[in-house]
Amino acid sequence: MNRVSCSRRSFLKQCGATFLAGSLLPAGCKAQTQSGPNRKPNILFILTDDHRWDALGCVNPIVITPNMDQLAHDGILFNNMFVTTSICCTSRASIFTGQYASRHGIHNFSKNFTPEQLSQTYPALLQQNGYRTGFIGKYGVGNKMPADQFDYWKGFPGQGQYEKNKDENGQPIHLTRLMGNQAVEFLEGCSREQPFCLSISFKAPHCQDGDPRQFLYDPAYKDLYQDTVIPPAPRGSQADWDRFPEFFKASNEARNRWEIRFSTPELYQEMVKGYYRLIYGVDVQLGRIRSKLQEMGVADNTIIVLTGDNGFYLGEHGLAGKWYAHEESIRVPLIIYDPRQPKSQQGRHRDDYALNIDIAPTLLAYAGITAPANMQGRDISALLKNKIKSWRQDFYYEHLFNHAAIPKSQALVTKHYKYIQWIDQDPVYEELYDLQTDPGEIRNEISNPQYQSILNTLRARFETLKRKAK
Repeated sequence: MNRVSCSRRSFLKQCGATFLAGSLLPAGCKAQTQSGPNRKPNILFILTDDHRWDALGCVNPIVITPNMDQLAHDGILFNNMFVTTSICCTSRASIFTGQYASRHGIHNFSKNFTPEQLSQTYPALLQQNGYRTGFIGKYGVGNKMPADQFDYWKGFPGQGQYEKNKDENGQPIHLTRLMGNQAVEFLEGCSREQPFCLSISFKAPHCQDGDPRQFLYDPAYKDLYQDTVIPPAPRGSQADWDRFPEFFKASNEARNRWEIRFSTPELYQEMVKGYYRLIYGVDVQLGRIRSKLQEMGVADNTIIVLTGDNGFYLGEHGLAGKWYAHEESIRVPLIIYDPRQPKSQQGRHRDDYALNIDIAPTLLAYAGITAPANMQGRDISALLKNKIKSWRQDFYYEHLFNHAAIPKSQALVTKHYKYIQWIDQDPVYEELYDLQTDPGEIRNEISNPQYQSILNTLRARFETLKRKAK
């Protein structure tokens, strides 16, 4: 069967993928334009949950994301955006603070920011500098909600529920759609005299833990992908699972979740399509929000940044979930759209390494705010403006979450190699992959004599970046 069925076009016509950015203004609605040479830009930051880098239509033709594709066409798509820790709580803390987990210390779901840490997050600093700030969705850091630190707060603790929500009329509404309503409400409360920063942290496409259906998409999109056959996961065979060392296979949460989601061809089709349908639900809300920005006359001064909090295995290596240092787990989308940039700068792809710790200093830079010295990320906007002569060529990865069935790991990632340490083992278990000849990370070259000189160099560089992360 075709990888992308003809029903895709008919579905989009029927359901409307109605919010494409090219046709955002309602008929008869004339946009007003903000003016003034010194106006600060508005900022819209959109975070998806468990959204791997290739779950975009502009990267993978199977995936239906017309509004995300349009945003990439209007802005810049980063091909190499990674997280420094692949788990919700820690990655979100890194996004807020611009710091590695080794510095901010959030390694589990119960630890909160200290008041001092919270005051140095990007929303707090923007608010201190005159921005109206809003937060919608999954907060993800600890169990104490900082509602009083925002001008508009619709955040929630924990994972949230896709199906147990009511709209303003008391009718059931899918969580993703409800969050779109809240975003519109925030925008309608904004003044043209004050810049805003709205952070929308979608639960989608994260599964609903404990529900056997897992990916609880909006029923409006049940027919999406109905005639599409999703290709089997590459490197997803029993042999790929068997190649892992015994300590990894003994008790592994990612394998347990693979059994629930991907252990049969029928389950695989159902689960991956559900995952993609959840992403489509976010895509619809993105289009709706961009339409509202146009209607309000502020689209030409609103920077939009879209990324994910971590990647996601869709059966690769015989795994589900995230956590480990494989590409599927740590690589996420990043689109930056700055409407003030010339047309010649739009629609580009960048291969530079971007990290989740770069989000906070970048958003602050767009607002003209100097990032605190303890932020370890870098300002991507300066890179895009060619104001930086040298950029990172590698990065340090850490995953220190304490879970009996999730082995702790640390890694060095370069354009050519990936060096991994499994630190619970005695001695430490090491892996080395040549990403040029083995992009699927299948052959561990750690004992290959031909790589010993390279291995020594990587070990030294790993130790250097590990120290710098603290």
